[in-house]
Amino acid sequence: MDCWTSSFDVDDEFAKLVLRMNPPRVTVDNNSSRKATLIKVDSANKRGSLLEVVQVLTDMNLVIRRAYISSDGKWFMDVFHVTDQHGNKLCEEDVAERIQQSLGPRARSFRSMRRSVGVQAAVENTTIELTGRDRLGLLSEIFAVLADQKCNVVAAEVWTHNSRMASVVYITDEVTGSPINDSDRLRKIEQLLLSVLMEDRDKRSANSAVSAVWTHKERRLHQLMYADRDYDKNSVNSGTSDRRKALVTVENCVDRGYTVVNLKSRDRPKLIFDTVCTLTDMQYVVYHGTIIAEEPEAYQEYYIRHADGYPISSEAERQRLIHCLEAAINRRTSEGLRLELCSLDRFGLLSDVTRIFRENGLSVTRAEVTTQGSQAVNTFSVTDSSGNPVKSETIEAVRKEIGLSILRVKEDEYAKSPPQESRRFSLGSLFRSQSEKFLFNLGLMKSYS
Repeated sequence: MDCWTSSFDVDDEFAKLVLRMNPPRVTVDNNSSRKATLIKVDSANKRGSLLEVVQVLTDMNLVIRRAYISSDGKWFMDVFHVTDQHGNKLCEEDVAERIQQSLGPRARSFRSMRRSVGVQAAVENTTIELTGRDRLGLLSEIFAVLADQKCNVVAAEVWTHNSRMASVVYITDEVTGSPINDSDRLRKIEQLLLSVLMEDRDKRSANSAVSAVWTHKERRLHQLMYADRDYDKNSVNSGTSDRRKALVTVENCVDRGYTVVNLKSRDRPKLIFDTVCTLTDMQYVVYHGTIIAEEPEAYQEYYIRHADGYPISSEAERQRLIHCLEAAINRRTSEGLRLELCSLDRFGLLSDVTRIFRENGLSVTRAEVTTQGSQAVNTFSVTDSSGNPVKSETIEAVRKEIGLSILRVKEDEYAKSPPQESRRFSLGSLFRSQSEKFLFNLGLMKSYS
């Protein structure tokens, strides 16, 4: 992962001053569109502004159907067409205020970077970060170590891609229910987890770090996997079938001095966040963009430059960006059958459940662990040990052992209708209405075709 230099810190301080003098303006329009709520954001421009807006919309569980982005110069103006998760317009009254707070001068900075295993104390829990080579039973061993060290897992998210694994786990002390602050205990937990990750002598899992910096969980997972080079095409296997593959093109628009990025993939939740997050963390600046994300397909077009103000200058950099965007899209679409576990939460639950998965030859490709009051609500994507679909009799055996009413098969609606491949695509051919020509009519950009 690229690091921010001291000059960027100076730029950040100047950007904060500009924001204090020119606070962001957010308007919510429920009248202009019949199908969606329009959220318009005008603000002084600073690095990462687009990601912060997309991030807060995503965290509010809003679905971005369309977006028009313009941030050339010292000001940026974005228009988002959003709905709730059921496709309805918004009724919430605090949307504008929450977005303004996210962009204001006191907004939390998300530009921190940490290494492969980190342990930090937060306000309500302790956060553990892990990266390593994925293998059968790895998650079971991780949760077994935490249970043995009297750590209660209150939440976690695990991604796997291209034979790599990244995880952010939130724990508390089993007895007190409080964060773990004892440095010696944290160091022991970290070393035990490192020994699990290094069991196959994977050199890339050998680093560890303790940090006191908070970051957004899903952005952090992207950063961890990017730093672990899960985008590397020389790795064993991407774990994503051709039918699910995103289509990405990156070409220079010489007369405008931009690099143009086009993406086409199956539409799904948080897709736009994943791509904008990756562009930002790779230190590319989005100057203009247009997004159409209406099921079953999503199209994104971005006019970008590197943070130094120049477009992509080499074939190696172009290929790297393509591979990184493909990886960012595919990380959330792990192959496998989705299982949902709902039960009363108890200490050691995850250790027991993942042990049963391992003993039955199930490999966990993705996991999301949450605690809602006294209830544990967890989802797992699983395959067999070879990455193939799990046999129905194996699933039923696992369900009987854990509890038929506790563990259920959950249909994944986003595993259907893959986009048809095309050799080349451009959003320019998709614009028909006046609103869709918004940015082009400003004379700031043109469709690259």
